[in-house]
Amino acid sequence: MQVLINLDVPDPGAAEALYVRAFGLRPGRRFGGDVVELLGAQAPLYLLRKPAGSAAAAGATRDYARHWMPAHLDVVIDDLDTALARAEAAGFVREGEVREARWGRIVQLADPYGHGWCLLQFLNRGYDEIATAP
Repeated sequence: MQVLINLDVPDPGAAEALYVRAFGLRPGRRFGGDVVELLGAQAPLYLLRKPAGSAAAAGATRDYARHWMPAHLDVVIDDLDTALARAEAAGFVREGEVREARWGRIVQLADPYGHGWCLLQFLNRGYDEIATAP
């Protein structure tokens, strides 16, 4: 199975610059002026031009203010402090403090389009520190 990540954004060019700067992704293919493929993660990230106010799911319209979403994206990094500084410099907004647990460190972020992200730095054995038998 292959997973593709699609993010609605009002301006794919601006979003491309943000994610390249924040996470070191690189541009792949372009599909006209409406879709940009970003590579460098385990799954490709597609930035889809969807204007604010356009039709979304369940009769809603798109709004790029920060919103709660039941799914968010985690970026696993080696150095949380460096990655956080890079993401904030690129335009991400921190939502709360860095939290530490036995498995690692995490901080929540929001991009300018309202999407939720987390930076995750595994420590020791990562999630195996807290895993239980199936």
